[in-house]
Amino acid sequence: MIKKFSKIIANLPGFLTTKKIVVLESDDWGSIRMPSSKSYDNLIAAGFDLGSGAGGRYNKYDTLASKQDLEALFECLSSVKNSRGESAKLTAVSLVANPDFVKIRESGFSNYYYEPFTTTLKRYGKEDAFPLWKQGFDAGVFVPEFHGREHLNISSWMRALQDHDHEARTAFDEGLWGYNITSNKRIKTFQAAFDLEFNSDLATQMEVIEDGLKLFEEIHGRKARFFVPPNGPINDSLLTVAAKCGIEYVSTSKVHAEVLGEGRIKKHYRYIGMRNSSKQTYLTRNAFFEPTAAKGDEIGKCLDDINLAFTCFKPAIISTHRVNFIGGLNEENRNNSLDSLKQLLRRIVKKWPDVEFMTSTELGDYIQSKKS
Repeated sequence: MIKKFSKIIANLPGFLTTKKIVVLESDDWGSIRMPSSKSYDNLIAAGFDLGSGAGGRYNKYDTLASKQDLEALFECLSSVKNSRGESAKLTAVSLVANPDFVKIRESGFSNYYYEPFTTTLKRYGKEDAFPLWKQGFDAGVFVPEFHGREHLNISSWMRALQDHDHEARTAFDEGLWGYNITSNKRIKTFQAAFDLEFNSDLATQMEVIEDGLKLFEEIHGRKARFFVPPNGPINDSLLTVAAKCGIEYVSTSKVHAEVLGEGRIKKHYRYIGMRNSSKQTYLTRNAFFEPTAAKGDEIGKCLDDINLAFTCFKPAIISTHRVNFIGGLNEENRNNSLDSLKQLLRRIVKKWPDVEFMTSTELGDYIQSKKS
């Protein structure tokens, strides 16, 4: 009861609408995460912590999306229609690059290099997946937006590599960085791209934002307008940089801990429709669908979140992740999750036939049109 009451309170402030709007936001598209089952087994044998905490399912199931993964996802999204014959759509919050492990090693770990994620797809024999990204966008069911350049805290990772950190070097040899760090008191994961170990890292992070958004436009042929910082932590000065590069909408937690470096944080309260000094609009998630992390009735819990959002006259913004829809490491993982997603969508349109499916950017535009 206390948990439900706190959810009601969290849903009250901000933009109001009588429309039944559902947005599916899915993070992590484009990033390597776990290169192969062999890499997973090698690191487990080496004593790495790959399974504890929230990161365990990502290391076990998450890897680059294949053509088959995307085809199955698109079929699922297109299979369920609202009363106007419109299908669900997914905002694919994506990364545009990954580390170039070969060049970094060749430099003696003295310099950082990256490759566009389209190059990564070719290196992993999945180049036939990228045309599906374009097909999904053209069909309006899979709309990429910006998650960062890499899902990687470059400055912290390079320091660890240069310091001959055993964990970092061993994971590097397997082509990954996403493990639970035990050797650093300040940084617990390299996945949080814009966490700020030291304030002096800000300059590098600003370059990453600018360069990443430029690369996004080169790859996708359009500017990104929506930004979800990986894992959440970010210094607000980076949002100003993103705004100058075309980002109009930002995903944030309702209580956001801005990172200042050297372990310092500053808390901010944010709500859907709130605007910052750079005139960006915040979109706060209020529903969750993570079947690979399910403990109990994941579909029912998500429907409860949606119902609560609608009761409070809010859009339902559902947080989900690529890991739920990937079969490269475990095909059953993809099949089971897509079955759950299809059930969820069917129950949504049955309960709310007039539901409107939107992308994150479409929701942002709708909010701004009502405010103006």
